[in-house]
Amino acid sequence: MLYLKLVLRNTKRSARDYLIYFVTMTLCVTLFYGFLSVTSRYYKPDLGVEYDLDLMSDGMKMAVCLVSLLLLFLIWYVNGYMIKSRQKEFALQTIMGMERRTTAGMFFAETFLMGIFSVLCGILLGMLGSQFITAMLLRSYGRPYRFSWTLFPDTVALTLVFFAAAYLIMGIWNMRAIQKIPVIEMLNAGRKNEEDFRKSGWMPGLTVLYGGLLCWMTTEGISKAYYYWDPRYALPVHLMFLSNILIPAAALLYGAVWLLTRRRHRNAGRIRVLMAGWLCFSLAAACAAASTAPVSMEYYLPTGAGTLNLHMLFLLIDIIYFICSLIYLANDGLCLLKEHFPRIRYREENLFFFGQMISKLRTTTKTVTLICITLTLSACLLLSVPFLAGWADGYLEQRAVYDIQISTDYTDTYEESELPDDDYGFVTDHLMEQGITVKDDYTFYMYLPEREEFHQRVKYEFPAVAISLSDYNHLLTMRGYEPVALDEDEFGLQWQSIATEESRKEFLSENRQTDTDVGTLTLSEDSIYDFELGETLYNNYTDVVYIFPDSVCEKLLAVDRNRYIVTEETVPLEKAVELERIFGEVYPETDTGVHYTIRTSTQQINSTTAMIFILRAVMTYGAVVLLVICFTILALQQLCDLPKWQYRFGVLRKMGVEKSHLDRIILLQLIVWFGLPVLVSAVVSAAVMGYFFQMYSAQINAYIGAGELSAQVSAVTAVLAGLLLCYFASTWRMCSGISGGKPQKIL
Repeated sequence: MLYLKLVLRNTKRSARDYLIYFVTMTLCVTLFYGFLSVTSRYYKPDLGVEYDLDLMSDGMKMAVCLVSLLLLFLIWYVNGYMIKSRQKEFALQTIMGMERRTTAGMFFAETFLMGIFSVLCGILLGMLGSQFITAMLLRSYGRPYRFSWTLFPDTVALTLVFFAAAYLIMGIWNMRAIQKIPVIEMLNAGRKNEEDFRKSGWMPGLTVLYGGLLCWMTTEGISKAYYYWDPRYALPVHLMFLSNILIPAAALLYGAVWLLTRRRHRNAGRIRVLMAGWLCFSLAAACAAASTAPVSMEYYLPTGAGTLNLHMLFLLIDIIYFICSLIYLANDGLCLLKEHFPRIRYREENLFFFGQMISKLRTTTKTVTLICITLTLSACLLLSVPFLAGWADGYLEQRAVYDIQISTDYTDTYEESELPDDDYGFVTDHLMEQGITVKDDYTFYMYLPEREEFHQRVKYEFPAVAISLSDYNHLLTMRGYEPVALDEDEFGLQWQSIATEESRKEFLSENRQTDTDVGTLTLSEDSIYDFELGETLYNNYTDVVYIFPDSVCEKLLAVDRNRYIVTEETVPLEKAVELERIFGEVYPETDTGVHYTIRTSTQQINSTTAMIFILRAVMTYGAVVLLVICFTILALQQLCDLPKWQYRFGVLRKMGVEKSHLDRIILLQLIVWFGLPVLVSAVVSAAVMGYFFQMYSAQINAYIGAGELSAQVSAVTAVLAGLLLCYFASTWRMCSGISGGKPQKIL
C-alpha cells in the first residue's frame, strides 16, 4: 500500500513530464482503434447486397497489426527518455536504501498506469476516429454516411490486449535495464555530453559510398547511351542521355580534384568541402535521373522498364544523399552566419541562441537526418494516397460500365480459323435461372482494318481495331448517349479518356486517312469521341478504336467477339461469383488460342473497392504513425536538455535578462529544431510529388480531376500541419516554464 501511494504520488508529480508520452500514446491508440474498428464482427454498415466486407476485414486487420509493430519502437524510445530523465532520482532512491528491483518496479508501475490511462482515452477518441474511417469506407462504396456513436467490444479487447502486452514487454525490458545501470552512472547521467558529429564517421562513410554510386551512375549512363543513342532523336533526348553521363562524371572529377589537393588544407573540415560540392551535384544528378521517365514516355524510347527502374533508384539515392549532406552541413551554415554577420550575432541574446543551437546540432545530426528522411517518406505516402485511390476509383468506373462484360483477346491466336464465333448463350440461360432481369443485351464483333494486320504481334505496335457504326450506336444507347452518323467513305474515332493530348495529336497527324481491305476512308472531323464505353473495347496497347460504316465492316476480318449486358437491378455478389465460376469452366484458361474473359460489375466493384480502401487506410495509418514517431523524437530531444536549460536560463535571469526575452529564445530554438527537418522534408516531398503528379497528369485528368486532387492534397497538408502544431505546442508548454518569473537561485 505504501508503494502504491508512492507510485500515485510520483505519477501525479511527474504528470508534466509524461505529457508527451500521454499525447503520443493517446494518438497511437486512437489510430489503432479507429482503423481496426471496421474489422469488428459487430461492424455492420449498410452497403447493400452487392458488397461483402469479409474480403476487406481480414486483410485490413493483418495490415493494421503489422504497421502497429512500429509502435513498439515508439514505446521503447519514450520509455528510454523517461529512464534517462529520472536516473538521478533512481540513484538517490537506491542510496537511501530502496532495492533496485523495487525502484524499477515502481517506475514500471508508473509507466504502465499512464499507459493504460492513455489507452482508455485513446479508445474514447478512437470512437470518434472510427467515424472518419467509416465515412471514408462508405464514400469508397458510394453510400451515404450517418453519424453513430458505437463501441465495438472485440476491437476494444484487441486494443487493450495489444497495448497491455506492449507495455508489459517494454516494462520488463526497462526493469532489467534500470537494474543494470551502475549508481554512479545514474548520478552523472546529466553531465554526459553526446558525441560530436565531427568525430562520427557515418557521414564521411556515406560520402565514400556515394562516390562509388556515382561511378555506377556514370557507367550506366554511358551504357544506356551506347545501346539506345540515335542521332535522329530530338534535342531533349540527347540532353537526357548526356546529363546522365556528364553530371555524375563531373561530380567524380570534383572529388578527384579535392582528393589531390586536400593535403594543402589541414583544417578538420576539409571533408565538408567535398560534401558541399557533392550536395549541389546530387541535386543536378537527381534532375537528370528524373528526366529519363518523362522523356522516354514522350518520345517512345525503347529503353524498357529495367532502365526506368534503375534511374528511379538513382533518383532515390541522390535525394537521400542530398538530405543527409544538407542536414550535416546545417551546423556549418549556422557557424558561418554567426561568424560573418556580427550585427545578427550580437543583437540581444542571439549569441546565446547560436551557442544553444550549434551545440545541439553537433550532437544530434544523425537523428535529425533520419527524422528528415522519415518525414519525407511519410509526407510522400500521405500525398500519394489521394492520387492512387482516385486513380483506382476512376479506373474502376471505366472498367465496370456494364453489369456483365464478356470479351475476347485474339493476340495469342495464330490461325484465322480459331477466331471466336460464339454468342455465349449459356449466360442467358443462367441469368434466367437466377431470376435476373436483363435490361439490354448486345453481342458484336471487333474488326481489323486490314487482314494482314492479324499477324502483327510486336509489343506497342498492335493495330487499332474497328467497330461497325450500328454496333457503336447501340453501345452509345446502352450508356445513355445519342447515336452518331457517318458517310459511307468516312470513319470516326473513339478514344479512351486516358489517352494524352500529345498521343491524340500525333495519331491524327498520321491517320487522316486509313487503308482498309475495301479501300481508303477519310476521317470525319465531327466524328472524334471519347465516350466511356469500357476498356475491353480496345486492342492491347492501343487507346483508340475506328468507327467504320457497316458496309465496310461486313468485308473485314472479325477478330474479337464481345457481349455486354445491362440488368434491371444490381446482380447480388454471390450470384456474380457463381456466374464467373461457371464461365471459367466453359472457357478454361489456355496458354495459346483465344482468351475469353467475363467481368461482372458487382465482383469488380466489391474486390477493387475493398483493396482500394485497404490501400488507402494502411498507407494513411502507416504514414501518420511514422509522423507521430518523428515528432515525438523531435520533442523528446528537446526535453532531454531541460535540466541544462534550467541552469543556463537561470544564469541569464540572474544577470537581469527579462522573461519575455528568454521565452523568445526558447521559441526560436523550437522553431529551428522542428522547422529544419520539417522544412527540408516539405520541400523535397513537394518536389517529388509534383514530379510524380506531372508524370501521370493524363491519369489525373482522366480518373480524378485536378480540382479534386488539389482539394484532397490540401486536406492531407492540413493533417500534417495539425500534427506538427500539436507536438510543437506540447513541447513549448513543457519548455516555457523553465524561463521562470523570477531570477532563479543558482547553486
